[in-house]
Amino acid sequence: MVENKNKQEELFTQLLEKIDVLLSRLGANTTNASYECFDNYIAFKWQTHNGNGHLVPVKHPHLVDSADLIGINSQCDSLDQNTRQFLQGVPANHVLLWGDRGTGKSSLVKAMLKRYAAQGLRLIAVEKDGLVHLQEIAELVWDRPERFLLFCDDLAFSEHEPEYRELKAVLEGGISECPKNILIYATSNRRHLMPRQVAENQYPQNDEDELYPREATEEKVSLSDRFGLRLAFYRISQNTYLQIVTHYAKKFEIDIQTDELHRAALEWEASSSGRSGRVAYQFVTNLAGQLALTDNN
Repeated sequence: MVENKNKQEELFTQLLEKIDVLLSRLGANTTNASYECFDNYIAFKWQTHNGNGHLVPVKHPHLVDSADLIGINSQCDSLDQNTRQFLQGVPANHVLLWGDRGTGKSSLVKAMLKRYAAQGLRLIAVEKDGLVHLQEIAELVWDRPERFLLFCDDLAFSEHEPEYRELKAVLEGGISECPKNILIYATSNRRHLMPRQVAENQYPQNDEDELYPREATEEKVSLSDRFGLRLAFYRISQNTYLQIVTHYAKKFEIDIQTDELHRAALEWEASSSGRSGRVAYQFVTNLAGQLALTDNN
């Protein structure tokens, strides 16, 4: 009986050793694949499935020319300086780009990648459900020589979503250190990333109201405060809108009188969601397509 028991224990120990070897090989292969991935691509996506995440290279990243970003010169200068500090290994801040939709927030981050990819800048797009894996991503790139922007686009949280606490921990105050080769660049339409209610500015009215509503407000504001650099983007003027239209018309080689171009652009704007660089680009794209069809016919 004792002999059989010892034999079973020996077989079990051998099985555990084999599993350990297989897991070690799998980890080594994953690491090597990741390193090869970093050597061959400049942009990546962190994809999650059933609670697990992995890095996927973006073979054809959308790169933006900063010359196309008109009307946001001060924001471009600030982000460029912060990015250069990051690349040179001197102190740099996490960045929140917030403001009206279609004003160039995401495009500006992509422009930094195009401008500095040759100097070792890399970008990893992380969606909201991937924020719980931020520390895992950090460990994956910890010893890499490149500099990584963790890009969280169009970020916003509701009151009951826990992911924002994970983001807060990485930005500042977590038990794990953030590697020097990582910065978070996030965009949002909301200044504080979370909704705020009028009731938060009122004193308690009954027993169901929170005794110290200001503390709840401070909790929400504290997330955006952890971004050392916060860049605001506002709706552009009509003059800037027409400048963008003219710029893209030249880029598409559209041969049309300026007055006619601007008149059509203003009509397009009146029927769109508002005045922005995105709307200007959509107008010129539509016009270029119409003219191309006319020429073909």
